[in-house]
Amino acid sequence: MGKIIDGKAMSTLVKDEVRAEVEAIRAAGGRIPCLCVIIVGENPASQVYVRNKVKAAAYTGIESRLIELPADTTEETLLGHIRALNADPAVDGVLVQLPLPEQIDQEKVLDAIDPAKDVDGFHPSNVAGLWIGKDCTVPCTPAGILRLIDSTGVALKGKQAVVVGRSNIVGKPVAKLLLDRHATVTIAHSRTADLGAVTRQADVLVVAAGRAGLVTGDMVKPGAVVIDVGMNRNADGKLCGDVDFASAEPVAAWITPVPGGVGPMTIAMLMQNTLRCYRRRAGR
Repeated sequence: MGKIIDGKAMSTLVKDEVRAEVEAIRAAGGRIPCLCVIIVGENPASQVYVRNKVKAAAYTGIESRLIELPADTTEETLLGHIRALNADPAVDGVLVQLPLPEQIDQEKVLDAIDPAKDVDGFHPSNVAGLWIGKDCTVPCTPAGILRLIDSTGVALKGKQAVVVGRSNIVGKPVAKLLLDRHATVTIAHSRTADLGAVTRQADVLVVAAGRAGLVTGDMVKPGAVVIDVGMNRNADGKLCGDVDFASAEPVAAWITPVPGGVGPMTIAMLMQNTLRCYRRRAGR
C-alpha cells in the first residue's frame, strides 16, 4: 500500500517557514512583504483560488491587496493597473488570476508584469532563467511538486522520471527542475503511443495532463513515487485527479491524493515566492 504524501501538512510547514521569516522582518522594524492579486470577472473557481491566496497571505503575515475588476474590463485598463503596481515600491509581488476574459490578451498581460515582481514565474525572463540556470522565480506548482517529492526521502539523482503533460505552467518547468536534480527525464502526454509502456519505467511519475483517470494502476511501476497534479470532476461531480487513485495506490510506494496533495502546495509556494521577490528587491 502506498504511503500518502500529505500536501496539506507540507503546505502548512512551508507557510510556517514564511511566517517565521515575516515575523523576524517585523521584529526588526522592516517593511512587510506585500502581494497584490488582480482578478477580472466573476469566475467561481477563480474567486475560490483568490480567497485562498488572500487567506494564506494573512496566515503568513504577508500584506495582501486585492484588486477586483468587472468582466468587461478593457485590456488597457488592466495593463494600467499592472504598470501602477510595477512602479509601487511597497509591492513585492503581482499576480493576475487566470483565466482572463476573452477581450484581454493573456500573454500581453503576463509579459507586462515586472519580472522582479512576477510571483507566478510566468514572465519570459523568469522562464528563460529557469531553463538556462539563472536565479529566477520558479512557478509555484512545479516548485511545490519538488518539495513533495523531497518529503518522501527519495533521492532523485539517477532516477527515471516521467512527466505526463507538457504545459508551460507545470509539465515543462517540472521536467527542468527534475533534470536539475540529476534525474533522467522523459516528457510524455495524452498522445504518446503506448503511454503505459513509458510510465511503467518511471521511478518518479508526475501526471499533469488534465484528463481524469488517465493513468491507472497497471501503468505504474511498483514502488514508484506518484505525483498527481490533475484537478478534475468525475461523473458524480467529485474532485478527482489524472491518476486513478484506487488502482495506483496499492502499487506506488508514495502517492499524492486529490484533493489534498499538490493543490495546497501551490498556494504555499506562492507565499514563498512573494518572500523571495521581497528579499531580492530588498537586497537580502
